[in-house]
Amino acid sequence: MSLYRQSGGGDRSASRSHTDHHPPIEGQVHHRPPRLRRAGKPHHRLRRPPPATLFVVALTLVALLAFLGSRRLFRHNERAREEDDGGRREMGLVMTLGQNVGKDQIGDNGDSARGISGNVEGLSNGAEEMDPDDEYDDDVDDDGDDDVADDDDGGVGVDHDDGDDVDKVGEDAFVSALERDSANGEEGGTEKNGDRTSGDNVKRSGSRRKSRSKRKPKRRKFSGSTCEMKFLQSTAQLVEPSVDKKFARFSLQYTDVENQPIGSKDWEPRFAGHQSLQEREKSYHAGDQKINCGFIEGTGFDLSKEDREYMSKCHVVVSSCIFGNSDHLRPPTGKKITQLSKKNVCFAMFLDESTLQTLLSEGLKMDGSGFVGLWKIIVVKNLPYDDMRRVGKIPKFLPHRLFPSSRYSIWLDSKLRLDADPYLIIEYLLWRKNAEYAISNHYSRHSVEEEVQQNKRLNKFNHTIIDQQYNFYRSDGLNKFNSSNPDKLLPSYVPEGSFIVREHTPMSNLFSCLWFNEVDRFTPRDQLSFAYTYLKLRRMNPRKPFRLNMFKDCERRAITKLFHHRAVVEPR
Repeated sequence: MSLYRQSGGGDRSASRSHTDHHPPIEGQVHHRPPRLRRAGKPHHRLRRPPPATLFVVALTLVALLAFLGSRRLFRHNERAREEDDGGRREMGLVMTLGQNVGKDQIGDNGDSARGISGNVEGLSNGAEEMDPDDEYDDDVDDDGDDDVADDDDGGVGVDHDDGDDVDKVGEDAFVSALERDSANGEEGGTEKNGDRTSGDNVKRSGSRRKSRSKRKPKRRKFSGSTCEMKFLQSTAQLVEPSVDKKFARFSLQYTDVENQPIGSKDWEPRFAGHQSLQEREKSYHAGDQKINCGFIEGTGFDLSKEDREYMSKCHVVVSSCIFGNSDHLRPPTGKKITQLSKKNVCFAMFLDESTLQTLLSEGLKMDGSGFVGLWKIIVVKNLPYDDMRRVGKIPKFLPHRLFPSSRYSIWLDSKLRLDADPYLIIEYLLWRKNAEYAISNHYSRHSVEEEVQQNKRLNKFNHTIIDQQYNFYRSDGLNKFNSSNPDKLLPSYVPEGSFIVREHTPMSNLFSCLWFNEVDRFTPRDQLSFAYTYLKLRRMNPRKPFRLNMFKDCERRAITKLFHHRAVVEPR
């Protein structure tokens, strides 16, 4: 373009020499005055750019428009792919029911025989699903889900202190650790009692979250994600089996009262009791015994008389909980729940008073009997822990204590929606496998060591206490997971604990109590203690097998639908 202007300027200079008719003024240098041009009249000697230049410019513009269009189309396709992924998960990840369940077995629109049709205003339909990576969070993680792909709690309620790493923690060190924790009011600490992150850690975590939010979420490839689950055609074919004689038989009783030791002025009763290491060791023997299993008198988790009466009559239970306003209330998929289940299964949702008030303020409607859809709302008062995660472990691990007459229970975290019939699930995961306990393996991690590192990386809990727990387990016989070992007792040492199916046999109940006691003693991150508890129970009772079915995670995905936790703004 500069060459073009220069040539044009030369033409204008030449033209001025032919239009000068005025005589020169005396004393001035004789030179040609500028030509007066008419405004808006183009110069007749201007040349157009060559065709090659025009072609290059046009080609550049076309390429630029194509690039911008492709970026917009790519974003649109990404958004459509995410919506399509959510739709596939909503359909149960290619769940096959053998044949379609007969219409006479399925209720319309989830209306049960209790007269609850049309009275489900305020229920969340889960407009946005959770990325699979966030499944790591348990049901009462009280952090937001704005960084779902990285599953980062942001370090809330965590003391990131890993300067006191313990190479080996023996019994003496463990006892001293418990004494230090007891001095603070609770073993392992709680959100109110000091497990807070330093400002530097919060800043570091926040910057990490901000940088991650700019990146596209990583798509994890799940092995065998298209599990085929051949449920029975309908519940009409089901016949509840008699008690399996292969299951271990013994009598369990539970400690419900603790007496204050003489000379202990500051002693206070605890929900799980003050179990000594000797009592803990003895409790792993599967035999007639009385053990600690929560619900010490006067320590909390108080229920109304009406709710206790309702719970005492349940034979099959589906339960969940929302504490600390951590989630929305999600009804089971009505069209998947048979009339048999609507009539005979107790769907129990545990809420604290604050969560109930929040849900009611958002439009939740309860009928006169305390039902919202299929869910029976059970309000818990006087919570026994400051940490809502620990409170959530009570209904998760101890349904046999809450529902004393029940034979079967299904637990699902509040981030999940039940997408299959309870009786068909029990038949598929328990009866067909001759199992008394069913839980899925974790979708990506299989060794406790990996789980330890993940908990520390995401600041899930105090690093020192996590190390103490892991090293104590290693010193008590927990070996590293070896996937190539043909004699391994578990296909994975890390479970996905958001969905559990149980028959309330003595061995199943004992395992639930032992696992709860480990969570109470150490950290509320129950994936860390699962394998140790199971393997120690098996090791100490070689003649009394515990029939546990660790099923594939893709099967869990086929019978539940995953959603985000509610985003909670931390008070300042």
